Amino acid sequence: MLPIVQFIDLGLIDYKEAWDEQEILFKKTIEEKIQIRNGATSLITKNYLLFCEHPHVYTLGKSGSESNLLLNEKGLIDHDATYYKINRGGDITYHGPGQLIAYPIFDLDHFFTDIHKYMRFLEEAVIETLKEFGIVGGRVEGLTGVWIDSDTPHPRKICAMGVKSSRWVTMHGIGFNVNSDLSYFSHIIPCGIDDKAVTSMQRELGFVLDMNKVSTILKEKLADQFQYTYGIYPK
Repeated sequence: MLPIVQFIDLGLIDYKEAWDEQEILFKKTIEEKIQIRNGATSLITKNYLLFCEHPHVYTLGKSGSESNLLLNEKGLIDHDATYYKINRGGDITYHGPGQLIAYPIFDLDHFFTDIHKYMRFLEEAVIETLKEFGIVGGRVEGLTGVWIDSDTPHPRKICAMGVKSSRWVTMHGIGFNVNSDLSYFSHIIPCGIDDKAVTSMQRELGFVLDMNKVSTILKEKLADQFQYTYGIYPK
């Protein structure tokens, strides 16, 4: 029997509000795992996939350096952007309108307990999504995320990733540049990497993409990679 994942579309939502929503589901799942371990045999943990977009925001992971944000407080205000230090791995990144965000709240005990494999599966779902639009995505050795022209001296990052896990429950996830305003990346050193460019599907193809179409395909590709089905959990 395939695992079930409940899909939730949060739409355009403030970063902190979406983070709070993740934390609620994340902590609830961990609490359920503890209860199950203590003998609550009637419980089963749930899996969720949240899609959304954010207003302009920069987020800094636990291993990041604030020096990679090139805007001061006034600069953030001038660019109508916010800034958060958060509890995922990785360095600094940008989220904004036109970027598809995916936050899987998965109990990996339903799939496999291997974070490295988990990251590769997320990357592969994005690579397969790009393929549907005639874009060849790939990986750069030693770096996370999905890249264009990954096997050349000048790869361009199209999808950033950063996750947190506890007791094999995941949160945070991917930022996939679909129609992103790439000028906002010039105000950071993305993921702490100062010698690689960023790109978007819009830049690669030369036209604005239908976000709903991209979302639908990524949703399907994630289910294909992790071998689950979508459903709605009873309250």
